[in-house]
Amino acid sequence: MMPPFVELVLLPHERQDENLLRQLAARQTGLQVHEISHIEILKSSLDARARQPVYRLRVAVYGPGDVFTPEPAILINLKPVANARKVIIVGAGPAGYFAALELLEAGIQPIVLDRGKDVQARRRDLRAIQQFGDVNPHSNYCFGEGGAGTYSDGKLYTRSVKRGSVHKALRILVDHGAKSDILSEAHPHIGSNKLPAVVQNIRQTILHHGGEVHFEQCVADLILKNGKIIGVETESTAGQQGATWLADAVILATGHSARDIYRLLHAKGIALEAKPFALGVRVEHPQPLIDSIQYKQYQRSDELPAASYSLVCQAAGRGVFSFCMCPGGLIVPAATSPGELVVNGMSMSRRDSPFANSGVVTSVELEDLAPWAKHGPFAAMEFQAAVEQHLFSAGDGSQKAPAMRLPDFIKGKMSADLPKTSYIPGIYSAPLFDLLPGFIYRRLREGLDDFGRQMRGYNTEEAIVVGTESRSSAPVRIPRHPESLSHPDVSGLYPCGEGAGYAGGIISAAMDGQNVARAVAKALVG
Repeated sequence: MMPPFVELVLLPHERQDENLLRQLAARQTGLQVHEISHIEILKSSLDARARQPVYRLRVAVYGPGDVFTPEPAILINLKPVANARKVIIVGAGPAGYFAALELLEAGIQPIVLDRGKDVQARRRDLRAIQQFGDVNPHSNYCFGEGGAGTYSDGKLYTRSVKRGSVHKALRILVDHGAKSDILSEAHPHIGSNKLPAVVQNIRQTILHHGGEVHFEQCVADLILKNGKIIGVETESTAGQQGATWLADAVILATGHSARDIYRLLHAKGIALEAKPFALGVRVEHPQPLIDSIQYKQYQRSDELPAASYSLVCQAAGRGVFSFCMCPGGLIVPAATSPGELVVNGMSMSRRDSPFANSGVVTSVELEDLAPWAKHGPFAAMEFQAAVEQHLFSAGDGSQKAPAMRLPDFIKGKMSADLPKTSYIPGIYSAPLFDLLPGFIYRRLREGLDDFGRQMRGYNTEEAIVVGTESRSSAPVRIPRHPESLSHPDVSGLYPCGEGAGYAGGIISAAMDGQNVARAVAKALVG
C-alpha cells in the first residue's frame, strides 16, 4: 500500500524540528505520532509571498503496514568496461561526465579528454585571472574538469524536466557526496566550494570501472574515414606531445565557449548553425537590500536563506530577464582568451557574501545581427566576441570591469563614483551606454527600469551594473538527428550539451549527456 502524501506548512524556525514535523504529519493523516515510522520529504520550497515566509513541504508519511525502502545507489548499475568498446568524450563538464557514467551502465568504455586541468589544479589558474588578470585559454572559469558550473555556483535548477530524469541526475550527485537535501529542494544548490569534491568523486567512479580521463588534451583534429568519425588528434596544453585516440564513436561535450572546436568542425565541412543567445550585464546589490525587499523584513532572520529574485519583461519586442541569480555571491572574471572581458556569478554553499548578483540579459535573435550575416554560422559568435573585446579594449589591459550605478545606467549618465563590489579584479566608472551595442543598451535600460517597478527598491544607488555577461548560452548550434542524436552528416559524431546548443545549466547538460550516451549505446550494442 502506498503511504499517504500530505503538505505541511512550517515557519522558518520550525523547518528542522523533527518532533513538530511528526505532530503535523499525524494531524494531517489521522495517525498517532508513535505510529509514524518514517517521513520522506519529497519537495521543499520557501514561500515568501506573504509578510511571514513559510516552508511548504510535500511529504510521504509511512505508518503501520507501510515499508520504507531506501532507494539503492545508482552506482550499483555500473559495469567494468576495461576491455569493452570505446567511445571518446570530448569535455569533462556535466554533459561529458554524465555521458561517461551512462556509458558505464551500458557496458561501454568512456575515454574522456579535456583541454583543461583537473578540478584542483584549476584553482591556480582561477587565482591568476582574479588577482593578476592572467587568462589561461585552456584552464579558467569555463574550461577544465567539471566545466563552467563547478566554479560558477553549482545551481541545479532546471525547467527541462521533459528531457530526462532530473531525479536520476540529482541522485548521481548525492551518490558522489552532495547533500541529500538537493533531492527535495525546489531550487537545489551545491556551491562552488563543495562541487569540486563531487566532481572528483565522479572521476574516480569512471576510473574505478575501467573508463579513462585525460586532462590537458585539446582536440586539434578529427579523424574521418568514409563519412564516419573514427577518432581525434589532440595537442597537449601542457606543452607535451599530443596523441591519436581511436574509438567507435565521439561525443562532443565541449561547452558553450569552445570557439576553436566550432571552427575546426567548420573547416572539416561539418554543418553548423548560427544560434540565438543572450547578452547583457551583471547587476549587483547589497544582499541585505534584496533580503529586505523579498522577505519584507528590515533584517533577515537566521532561519531564512539569502533571498533571490527572478525577473522578466519585454523591451522593444525582445525578452529581458535575470539569469543565474547568485544570492550571497560573487562576480567573477570568466574570459577564456586574453583580450576579452566576460563576467559571471557564483555562490559558495553558505551563500554568505554581503552581495547579491544576477545576470540581466536580453535575447539576441539572428535578425538582430544583419551586419554580421557575412560570418554565416559564426554570426552570433563573432558578434559576441566583438562585444567582449570592445569592453576589454576600453580598460587598462587588465580584467578590471567597466561599471555604473544602476540609476545612472538607466539615465544614460556617467557615475561619479562607485560603491564596493565583490568583483576581485576591480571596477571603474565607464559609459556602458556607449560601450555596449546600442540595441542591447536600449533594451537593458528599458528592462531594468521595468524591474524597478516590479520589485520596489531594486533600482537603487547602492546597485551597480557591470559589463559584460555574454556567456549565458552557446551562439552556435551543432545539428543532430532528432532520433539518433548523431550529426546528420558524420556517422558516429554526437554533439552534446551546452556547446552543441541543446542545454543550459548543470542539470540540463547532464541529462543531455545521458540521453546522448543512451543513443550511442543503442547504435553500438543495440
